[in-house]
Amino acid sequence: MCESVKRLRMTAPRLLILATILAIVAVFYLVGGAHWLNLSYLLAQRGALHMLVQRHYFAAVLVAGLIYAFMTAISIPGGTVLSLLIGFLFGRWVGGFTIVIFATLGASLIFLIARYLIGTAVRTRLENKPQAAKLLHGFERNAFNYLLFVRLVPLFPFWLVNLTSAFTAIRMRQFVLGTFIGIIPGSFIYANLGEQLAGIHTLHGLISPGLIAALMLLGLFALLPVAVRRWRASRHHEV
Repeated sequence: MCESVKRLRMTAPRLLILATILAIVAVFYLVGGAHWLNLSYLLAQRGALHMLVQRHYFAAVLVAGLIYAFMTAISIPGGTVLSLLIGFLFGRWVGGFTIVIFATLGASLIFLIARYLIGTAVRTRLENKPQAAKLLHGFERNAFNYLLFVRLVPLFPFWLVNLTSAFTAIRMRQFVLGTFIGIIPGSFIYANLGEQLAGIHTLHGLISPGLIAALMLLGLFALLPVAVRRWRASRHHEV
């Protein structure tokens, strides 16, 4: 009986947090939140938003950043549109730094939540599968470099990296630093595009193949130390 009560006390906070997140996401979509993250809608409102920013600049930066962090923390899609909007409202420099800081804050929050809720359970199951365990340990040996790679290359969904990282043994400090550094190029690219929002009418074709190739090259540089260590290790074994 005491064991059941103890287990319930350990489980109840997790269920409460999970239920709260699900309720927030449900309310967001029920009140038409997806419509607010539509580029066409934001383009129609840009005049009013720009005027609001001019009147309350510093408050607007803080509110925009907190909204960005909140959306990231509950893993609601719309980061691209929000990044463009922040770039439009605050310019490439203030907008870029706002995105980097608050995206890192939101990612760190959902990382901690996911690790607390299901991180240990998922990790235990994965370690019982040889192939999955091998991938986990490979990631953890070079956690910072791998995280930097997936952050730099815009082929991996931001929310997915946040969640899957929680199932590994990567340290919080490594996660925060890797996220902060890794999203800098993309954040400033979107902020710069947002500054030119008047000429953007669709998200299709927004990121060119050349730009993706450049970011992939940056990602490969992030993995270069891993390749060098493995090469040195293989040479050592040969000797």
